[in-house]
Amino acid sequence: MSTLGPPRSAAILVDDSAAGRGGGERLQKVLARAGLGSRRHCEILIEEGRVLVNGEPAILGRRVVPDVDEVVVDGVRIGVAPGLRYVLVHKPVGVVSTAADPEGRPTVVSLVDGDSRLFPVGRLDADTEGLIILTNDGDLTYRLTHPSFGVDKEYLVWVDGHPSRGSLRLLREGVTLDDGVTAPARVALVGPDLLRLTIHEGRNRQVRRMCESIGHPVRRLVRTRIGPLTDRRLKPGAWRDLSTDEVRALERASTGTAGD
Repeated sequence: MSTLGPPRSAAILVDDSAAGRGGGERLQKVLARAGLGSRRHCEILIEEGRVLVNGEPAILGRRVVPDVDEVVVDGVRIGVAPGLRYVLVHKPVGVVSTAADPEGRPTVVSLVDGDSRLFPVGRLDADTEGLIILTNDGDLTYRLTHPSFGVDKEYLVWVDGHPSRGSLRLLREGVTLDDGVTAPARVALVGPDLLRLTIHEGRNRQVRRMCESIGHPVRRLVRTRIGPLTDRRLKPGAWRDLSTDEVRALERASTGTAGD
């Protein structure tokens, strides 16, 4: 059963692109490979006007070049290029969030079968643990890391001392750091010295600096969620490939349609 939302009005196009004249692959085949259902179901999506190629409603018979054309279904960009991979890693403390390290420290990429095609989406400090995505999808990487797209990242933060209501209010309103005022954070006190903190910016060591600014330095920091993506069963050092549904959920979150 499709969960892509209600049908949208169809439009008639004359497909005169190079792909439409015989190059590329048939769109329904590409959509099916991306996990949107059977080819027949994907044909229905096209007929209902729910599929855009390069910003224009697609028609049956349309061909696309996966490495070139942008395909959108119900407002959500679909990763259709062959060879795209999406991996969720629980980064341990002491591992750096880079593809290579000149100091010889273990890297998060080296945890995943040595797949050199993958790159981290954003960074976690070496002394921070938790969830990080590795992928070779540059478009999704940009949208997940750029603050204008507002993708949440949630952390559990163990701090020195016992934050007061006033300290939490400062975090919610935004605190002044040396690189400017932070965007308002969502924060809850879940233990005497334990915070659940959610931000959508990605400044260098931001959570640590925010907590230091209110007088409560961080003792331990764990990222537990990236947008809609979480996995409490994934242990430090472990990883898994994302499902098609999880990738589509990330796409929705990074295009502002997560609640559609």
